[in-house]
Amino acid sequence: MNGKEVMRNMTYGSVNNGVSYNEAAKWCGIDDFQLYLFNEGTNFQSYKLFGAHITEAEKDGTAVKGCRFAVWAPNAKSVSLVGDFNNWNAKERYLYKLGTTGVWYGFYTDIGEGCIYKYAVEDGNGKVVLKTDPFAFWCELRPNTASIVKNIDYKWKDSKWMKKRGETSTHDKPVIIYELHMGSWKMHEDGSFYTYRELARELIPYLKDMGYTHLELMPVTEYPFDGSWGYQVTGYFSTTSRHGKPEEFKYFIDECHRNDISVIMDWVPAHFPRDAHGLAKFDGTPVYEYADTRLGEHKDWGTLVFDYSKTEVISFLTSSAHFWAAEYHVDGLRVDAVSSMLYRDYSRNHGEWLPNKYGGNENIEAIEFLRRLNTIMKTEFPNIMMIAEESTAWGMVTGDPKHGGLGFDYKWNMGWMNDTLTYMSMDTLFRGSNHNLLTFQMCYAFSENYILPLSHDEVVHGKRSLIDKMFGDYDQKFAAYKAMLGYYMSLPGKKLFFMGGENAQFIEWRFAEGLEWHLLENEKHKQFHEYVHDLNNFYIANKPFWEIENSWEGFEWSNAGDCDNSVLSYVRKSRKKEDIVVVIINFIPAEHKKYAVGVPIEGEYEVEFSSDAEKYGGTAKTVKKIYKTHKSNLGNMPYYIDTDIPEYAVIYLKYKGPIKKAVRKNREKNINKLSDKK
Repeated sequence: MNGKEVMRNMTYGSVNNGVSYNEAAKWCGIDDFQLYLFNEGTNFQSYKLFGAHITEAEKDGTAVKGCRFAVWAPNAKSVSLVGDFNNWNAKERYLYKLGTTGVWYGFYTDIGEGCIYKYAVEDGNGKVVLKTDPFAFWCELRPNTASIVKNIDYKWKDSKWMKKRGETSTHDKPVIIYELHMGSWKMHEDGSFYTYRELARELIPYLKDMGYTHLELMPVTEYPFDGSWGYQVTGYFSTTSRHGKPEEFKYFIDECHRNDISVIMDWVPAHFPRDAHGLAKFDGTPVYEYADTRLGEHKDWGTLVFDYSKTEVISFLTSSAHFWAAEYHVDGLRVDAVSSMLYRDYSRNHGEWLPNKYGGNENIEAIEFLRRLNTIMKTEFPNIMMIAEESTAWGMVTGDPKHGGLGFDYKWNMGWMNDTLTYMSMDTLFRGSNHNLLTFQMCYAFSENYILPLSHDEVVHGKRSLIDKMFGDYDQKFAAYKAMLGYYMSLPGKKLFFMGGENAQFIEWRFAEGLEWHLLENEKHKQFHEYVHDLNNFYIANKPFWEIENSWEGFEWSNAGDCDNSVLSYVRKSRKKEDIVVVIINFIPAEHKKYAVGVPIEGEYEVEFSSDAEKYGGTAKTVKKIYKTHKSNLGNMPYYIDTDIPEYAVIYLKYKGPIKKAVRKNREKNINKLSDKK
């Protein structure tokens, strides 16, 4: 049987009778070198090789159009293609195995765009299981689980954005991330999801108006169970069909870019679900997961762990990350559950885990994977944001891989989040002795590049919503919440805020329901929403809050130790010496009169922003008030101002320049008169 006969038979789905089909594989685009790289673990574009691709192959010297399929199933006895085109007959269209590569492939002229398919994978014992294509670009809407042949070409209009992104780092730029669950931001009255196009029409103007610079999407990679929120992925190359087609998701991202909004995707390389149609025991054996359950299971989550020691798994995962940046133009990946990847004993008791070859608890191969991943992504996509959800004291998460770091751009500061929410939920009578919960984060604030997260994880499973965590009565909760957000927004570190928090929603987030937008008809909630709007925009407009975030050059304590009054005061600085913001926060329901706050420059300071403003539901006692400095012996500051601080309030003051001459002369006359009387 010659090569052309092989191609003819393959085109019509004949059975492999042991003939070498390597030459025919080349004719339909299966490249030997790309296969070699995949098996070696260095093919980060293997989505171009695997999955279903509408392409051309040679038949009898003539190019014919069809669909090429390729799948990795190294221990399968046989693999056949089933779908709506052959009545799901597993004994008709067998794929051909390429030597020792573990790869099976086929080419069919009667299969095209929109065809529904799966792989019928026969294991060594003759058991056949229907599997979703791991590299599929689109899948059926749940509860159906088949893959769909899909051309995902799209004509992008964001070239200016992409060029600018490649030239611009986010490290000295304002970043306020709005974390979003696409299914529950808003829902139609009948309970159906918004489409990608509907979200583009309503969400993007809202983000722009509210001042959010970045949008972080909880996983939109395909997943079977709504209750997993997308974190149990079955389609690592497939955008979920809950909201529309792949090209419509590209349109959504395109529109975000055209409106100056960056898009970050949650990405889950730590684990995957056990669903029979997914990656679990893909060819009847643990192919993608560790074989030993002491490494290969997360019992808490009911999921399986990727085997990072397998080179093909590394190619699969790095290709997935590359795919979303290359094909969908995402501006960042937030890597989920990094802690569970770093430690072999993560959430495991004694005897439930295996030490590494040196006897330690570090997952050496996962660490190497993360370093390689971040190196590839930053090389291929300059200034893409690689973000780690990492909750332990692991060092150098954002450090250079060449010097032992993991290579991420940012790490979620879970310690700050836990300390702050613990403090804010505490009875104000006990806050004085717990003042360090507010100040401790500055002891390590510059050890990594941090994002301060107020994420979805903090408003579910009985933890209560953010406003409901605040100690006090109804009115005090609003005031305390405003004070906390003012503290949050003025600290070093990028910001992440989960949807609904800006409405002061009292109920926890419910993934099966839309947010409570009707709350904005209530005056207090409307005032709070306006507060968040103005707070975001103040942050963006003022460089001291974000220009220097990785050193003490951008931050100086005025008073970190006033535990008796539960007040914090500090100065945020930009590169321009006189461009500073003085921050004062009162964390208890008691007003402080003539409170001395140290400042670094002599002159006048004006209240530019106050949570006590009338339009936010406050008393308006400090709005637009100007304070003049006095010489000081207060610690490290050469001057001070006497301020009035309302209860549960945050105040931002800006340096306005020297004290006006007329005022200075009057002050000197008064001082001289007092001297004469003496």
